[in-house]
Amino acid sequence: MADADARPRLHGELLSTSLLAFLKNWNAYGYQLSQRLAEAGMPDFDSGTVYRTLRQLEKTGMVSSFWDTSESGPARRMYSLTKAGEVFLSGWIETLQNYQSILQQALAGLAPSVPGSTAGPDETR
Repeated sequence: MADADARPRLHGELLSTSLLAFLKNWNAYGYQLSQRLAEAGMPDFDSGTVYRTLRQLEKTGMVSSFWDTSESGPARRMYSLTKAGEVFLSGWIETLQNYQSILQQALAGLAPSVPGSTAGPDETR
């Protein structure tokens, strides 16, 4: 039985890429992004890590932010995707699509052979 700590966690470049993807079509606050990640069914993550990642993305020029004072209550930081962030996101999307293809091919090779099939896991189908 798998240990609860063995579940995947959302961090690193996967978290960065996910945040950039959400910012592609709309500007958002960190809290909104955390909510969207959770609603999307992403692996567990720490909301503090989301804010640290957003600050790092801003430092590297992938996102920009400003203090939004338009609503009543305290000012909140609004994040948006930059051109550099769009380029980075496009590269990652391509990489993830290639990775998905590789994983699917690998899993297909590990799957039990279909009755009547003469192709083995090493042969082209």
